Amino acid sequence: MILAGLVVGRWWAIPLGGIAWAALVLPLCDWDCLPSAALLGAANTAAGVAIHLVLRPSVRAVARRLRAGK
Repeated sequence: MILAGLVVGRWWAIPLGGIAWAALVLPLCDWDCLPSAALLGAANTAAGVAIHLVLRPSVRAVARRLRAGK
C-alpha cells in the first residue's frame, strides 16, 4: 500500500488503500480484524502519499535541470 500511495500521490487514495487492504486480508482472517486491517492499509497508503508529496519538488527540480542540459 505504500507503493500505491507513492505512485498515486493524492490524499483521496488513503481511504481506497484502507478498503483495498481490508479486502485483500479478508480471506485470511475473520470479520473482527477488518477494521484494524483497513486502518493499517490507510496508514500505509498515507505514508506513501506523504513521501510522494515531500519528494515531488526535488524530483521536479532535478528533471528541470536535466531538461535544461545542466
